[in-house]
Amino acid sequence: MPSKNTICLWFDGTAEEAARFYAKTFPNSHVGAIQRAPADYPNGKQGDVLTVEFTVMGVPCLGLNGGPIFQHSEAFSFQVATDTQEETDRLWNAIIDNGGQASACGWCKDKWGLSWQITPRALTTAMADPDRAAAKRVFEAMMTMSKIDIAAIEAAHRG
Repeated sequence: MPSKNTICLWFDGTAEEAARFYAKTFPNSHVGAIQRAPADYPNGKQGDVLTVEFTVMGVPCLGLNGGPIFQHSEAFSFQVATDTQEETDRLWNAIIDNGGQASACGWCKDKWGLSWQITPRALTTAMADPDRAAAKRVFEAMMTMSKIDIAAIEAAHRG
């Protein structure tokens, strides 16, 4: 049964390229149906890819090639929980090495302008520590990072 809630992401003609990148990069991801425009429209021609159904880590999405009017912003991001530094590095590097850009505190942006938070579970767990001094040390360490370094987070947690 199809999902009743799908995230619709606006692209400027690159929805299929983005969907294929996400499908090969993230586990439990795939590209589904591709709909082509049945007629010319303001930002494209008949036969152009209009929409792409895809799943990112089990989350149903629809890529809409709507044109250049709307851009992605940090107001929306995918947050990906990672279990190891290797997984963190692999996902972060895949995004950055494919034309993306690094930001702060585990955030990065892919080449299409979509924001991602590559967030190790070690960080989330340490930030929730009831020992507020330990959580503060972790937070302060995170604030100095671009990609999250789990060993440095664990060291800050220990004090």
